[in-house]
Amino acid sequence: MNISRSKIRALIVSLLLFLTFNTPLYSEPNEPNNSNKLPSVHEDFRAGRNFIQTKVYSDEEDEQTLKLFEGLRVADVTDGLDKVGLRNIGLMSPEIKPLWRDTGHFTHCISGIAVTARYVPTNKAPATETQTKAFNAWYDKWYSTVSAERFVPLIRKGTVIVIEEPQGVDTGTIGSNNIMRWKTKGCVGVVTNNGARDTDQIIAEKIPLYFRQVGRGVPPGRNEIESVNRPIVCGGVLVEPGDVIVADGDGVAVVPRAKAKEVAEYARATLEKDKKSRRILYQKLGLPMDDSVK
Repeated sequence: MNISRSKIRALIVSLLLFLTFNTPLYSEPNEPNNSNKLPSVHEDFRAGRNFIQTKVYSDEEDEQTLKLFEGLRVADVTDGLDKVGLRNIGLMSPEIKPLWRDTGHFTHCISGIAVTARYVPTNKAPATETQTKAFNAWYDKWYSTVSAERFVPLIRKGTVIVIEEPQGVDTGTIGSNNIMRWKTKGCVGVVTNNGARDTDQIIAEKIPLYFRQVGRGVPPGRNEIESVNRPIVCGGVLVEPGDVIVADGDGVAVVPRAKAKEVAEYARATLEKDKKSRRILYQKLGLPMDDSVK
């Protein structure tokens, strides 16, 4: 039987169309197409999956990196970020400001290694008991479990604690007591995208704090700890554990760890050139040399 080429082509096209619209996009091996079982990879995702892995650095690596950033300003670091192709990346919102400033010795300025924590608004009911004993029991339990400071064991010399919190929740996760405890463990400063309470006392304690607004409430009944030392967003910027944090009166800069050395080297050259020029101008203007030009 003779079949023309045009008929053969038509048959092939018909077969391809049939296979296209009748073959399932995905089927588990040895499973019927109408199975309700999820593919194994999807089943795994149901338990949650992080795709940005936390890198761990040794004390020695952190110390070496911190030496590179000693005395650098946010302005210098910004120039360094530009140099490595990260223009406008790593600069937190200008809304994140220092609680206090020391323009004599610049003790509010910090550089350190990020330890991160993420808090989320709670969906748990607040305390229903009004009796003091019952309220205090509920309060203490919440503090020790639901919103516990799980990041504290990670604090070491040169740590900057960076906290992501839900904006609009009036929570004083940071206060005059716990910020002092963090400092005793080596924390050089704290950055949050939300608030802090007891701010008069924190100013008196002279512990560097960069935040958005004053808070009054406490965590119980308001927020929960969601994760520790995972990537977070603070001030509109991705912060990964181990990144370098530099903060001063100009705000907060986040330097990705992989680019830290290159950023610091350029920033250092920028600062030394600026200091040399300003020393000459100080002399011309008869100004006493301050810490910023020494």
